[in-house]
Amino acid sequence: MKDVREPAVAGMFYPDNVDVLKSNINSLLESAQLDRKYADVFGVVSPHAGYPYSGLSAAYAYNVLKNLDIETAIILSPSHREYFKGNSIYNGVAYRTPLGNLNVDTNLAEEFAGLSEYIFLSEKGHRTEHAVEVQLPFLQMVKDNIKILPVVIGDQNKIYIDSLAEALSKIMNKSRVIIASTDLSHFHKKTDAGYLDSIIEKHIDNFDYDSLQSDLDERKCEACGGGGIVAMMKAADECGYGNSKILSRTDSGDVSGDNSSVVGYLSAVIYK
Repeated sequence: MKDVREPAVAGMFYPDNVDVLKSNINSLLESAQLDRKYADVFGVVSPHAGYPYSGLSAAYAYNVLKNLDIETAIILSPSHREYFKGNSIYNGVAYRTPLGNLNVDTNLAEEFAGLSEYIFLSEKGHRTEHAVEVQLPFLQMVKDNIKILPVVIGDQNKIYIDSLAEALSKIMNKSRVIIASTDLSHFHKKTDAGYLDSIIEKHIDNFDYDSLQSDLDERKCEACGGGGIVAMMKAADECGYGNSKILSRTDSGDVSGDNSSVVGYLSAVIYK
């Protein structure tokens, strides 16, 4: 099959052996039990570090999706390795993981790209980016035959995020869900990281995407995929969704025991 994006971080961020990968994800999902079910979900926030560190937080978000009747997952990812202006939709037909292929919703991709001059079909941002890929094995384990719309945000300037939010609000329906892929603060002491990450948590819990955008712009907090969270929440508001809940917040020190320099992780759900 041509135009298939091959795995770039299998064997690094998550296991490349199929049996080990399935066992790993099943164990994480079993450990991330929700205190309630969410029926009308607009989207979730999920981290994208290596599974030993952020997998448990991610599992909470995917246990939300497990209960939903959805056909397409729109994945919003920051670009860690390539700068470009605007938002890049993968222009191929599928992403491959050790668990098989996830087909791109190509009809939706064409429609979405036509909604803004800042949204386009391209390989830009997709070649080696891990923040989309790390979500996919989880998605495959909770949803059979789901399609994806992988979107990498090359520049998180407000003009591009606002354009993304507006376009998302025009394509969302009950058969689609958004996954905003992000980690939080990087390489601070645990106490400092906890303070910075609590700002993100507060703004999501309060459904205050304007303050989140402002604090990210002014560097009062850190989230590499913060623009994706803002775009998702802004689109959700436009579509009549106004509830949010933090599902999990952890950091790498909880696993490694090294609290001198940690990375923060969070999962959340946006619902009606």
